Amino acid sequence: MHRRRLTDKRIYTCVCLLVFLVTTSEAGCQDAGKCCTGRDPSCVSTGWRADRSYGTCYCDQACVSTLDCCHDYELACPAVSCVVSEWTMWSGCAVPCRATVRMRSRKVLVEPHNRGEPCPYLEERAGCADYMDHHRQCHSSLVPALITTGGYGNARKKRDIPDIGDVIGYCVQFELTSLTGGCQHSVGPHTRWMQYLREGHRVCVECQPPALVAGHKHCTGDGEVEDEGRRQSLQWQAVGNPRCRGVWRRVGRLDSCSCPTVHSFLFI
Repeated sequence: MHRRRLTDKRIYTCVCLLVFLVTTSEAGCQDAGKCCTGRDPSCVSTGWRADRSYGTCYCDQACVSTLDCCHDYELACPAVSCVVSEWTMWSGCAVPCRATVRMRSRKVLVEPHNRGEPCPYLEERAGCADYMDHHRQCHSSLVPALITTGGYGNARKKRDIPDIGDVIGYCVQFELTSLTGGCQHSVGPHTRWMQYLREGHRVCVECQPPALVAGHKHCTGDGEVEDEGRRQSLQWQAVGNPRCRGVWRRVGRLDSCSCPTVHSFLFI
């Protein structure tokens, strides 16, 4: 009889535990209808927690850090990552005839929720130079001089230039004040000369008749027009490698180029 009572008691205990589990297993964020942003102590429910303990649990974003979320938090509060639009078109240069910036942007279509991926940056800026101002050519110091190795001049085909047959070319000496790292990564047979460019070096750049500005007796970017006794800072761009460019300071005009071969170039 005693053994039967003990067995009945055990069965009763198991039934009570089973009823408890069944009646409480559905408790959580979904049953409470709660899903809160940030830290919210009132966003609370009763149910199983992620650590398999039963009791008070939370349905706010902070519960992920405090490890006291209800077991169904991720189901009731799914992560929603930020969604943004496509980039707009690039704007024009902010200021004409100056090294300035252009801009493009995008907007948020879906805000992030519940520890979803945050929004990326919404604005992007890039360097910009506009060489025209209301359909007029800008001050030529802004226009970069296009240069190539002096060896190109040996095979260069001279085109006929009417009315300036007395122009035989000239040389301009510059001091390199800055250049991009892309010059050192020029490995092609026609761009290897760029590796010898160094800040502080003086270089000679020849202006041959085929490179003269139409209707003028000078090459683009040589600083000839703006020369008023000042040592000007001008921009240059290496032909064959758009990543090789920089700034040089005009030293002066020479009758002929006398720089070493690796420091002798041509205006294009």
